[in-house]
Amino acid sequence: MAITQAAEFLATWETGLDRAPAGRALLLHGAARPDLGGDLQALLSLPVGQREADLFALRRALFGERMQVRLECSACGADMEFELDAGEFARTLADRGDPLVRVAEDGWEIEFRVPGVADLTAAARDADPRRALLARCVVTAVHDGQPMSADTLPVAVQRRIAEAARAADPGGDVTLNVACPECGEGTRAELDIASFLWTELDVWARDLLLDVHLLATAYGWSEPEILALSPLRRRYYLELCADV
Repeated sequence: MAITQAAEFLATWETGLDRAPAGRALLLHGAARPDLGGDLQALLSLPVGQREADLFALRRALFGERMQVRLECSACGADMEFELDAGEFARTLADRGDPLVRVAEDGWEIEFRVPGVADLTAAARDADPRRALLARCVVTAVHDGQPMSADTLPVAVQRRIAEAARAADPGGDVTLNVACPECGEGTRAELDIASFLWTELDVWARDLLLDVHLLATAYGWSEPEILALSPLRRRYYLELCADV
């Protein structure tokens, strides 16, 4: 992590400590998109896949491309460990089409927008999340030339819309399918990059604060002075402390 970023991301970590996972994801997304200037509405309106791509890109910038992932086999319980490429995910998920999608099915012509984070959050609070999501994201619905409301869509048309949404924004649901080296069975699991990145940031921040404590105790330096050191020089001073 660059010297100028250390203090900023330490502050980001501190802010997110008392937030729920959704709040931490939004906080990390804001850090990944400084070009939006902290505009929460702009962040929440972005397609979910865009957020995931942004978070993978942030992970690559902070901690490198290689991601060590551990997963338990759903068939035999074996502990599986493997690597993923954060850079490849960032590039792949960023390659999307038009966020406004059109579907024609059984006399229906539907125009809808790919859901954003705010849409999923609001729909999850509704007693019928699918209905709520359709109500928010369907722009126009026409059946045999007549305008219709989103709640009149047949189940088959709803399924077709869901398929088109996944195709238009594949990053909205990043699912891994890993073959177990022990039993050969496949295990499917969602990759929650926001949670993964927060865990890494939490470990990094606590390690950094320990470094600050040790160097402040040994040399009397302030936190800003210690954070201004490059990671290499900070590690060298810590080694000197250990040799005393």
